[in-house]
Amino acid sequence: MNPHRRMRPPFADEYGQPDFEARGRGPRGPRGGPHGPHGPRRGGHRGRRGDVRAAILALLAEQSRHGYEIIGEIAERSRGLWRPSPGSIYPTLQLMADEGLVRSSEDSGKRLFELTEEGVAVAAQQDSPPWEQIAQDVDPNEVELRNASGALMSAMKQVTRVGSSQQKAKAITVLNEARRSLYGILGEIEEPPAPADT
Repeated sequence: MNPHRRMRPPFADEYGQPDFEARGRGPRGPRGGPHGPHGPRRGGHRGRRGDVRAAILALLAEQSRHGYEIIGEIAERSRGLWRPSPGSIYPTLQLMADEGLVRSSEDSGKRLFELTEEGVAVAAQQDSPPWEQIAQDVDPNEVELRNASGALMSAMKQVTRVGSSQQKAKAITVLNEARRSLYGILGEIEEPPAPADT
């Protein structure tokens, strides 16, 4: 074997670059981050390793996928409430491969993952996918708030990009008023729900 041949790291990203989070070591700490292999928990529903495993089984039971496709599908199906990091997905895929549930192959220089026969059998025993439970546990208004804030950010970027100086000044006034109104909402005393008629 050519000693100068560049070998692909055992844990690499979709483009063959070392994935320090997946390797469980590197600049972020001994296990991929200060809070373990899943990285820091920033609130919301990030999912435990068992959830990641169940999600991978459910998605690969549908079709073969790349790692980044798994991450994107989980985010989309949970309506943006859960987006696991590569440092969560790739070590779990490696563990499942060690258990004989998943195998991978090269696909145009990227790793394509699929279930083995044993993996298909395990996936068939699952109940509902974990992202459905996450969506059920979340206040619907939280989803709408996320959507509204995303639309606001898009409008802000548009004003920043093409707005005139006068339009940008008006936008600043609007945003400052909105910020004060939002803090005002947090200071309001909510009325208790009216008792149900008997």
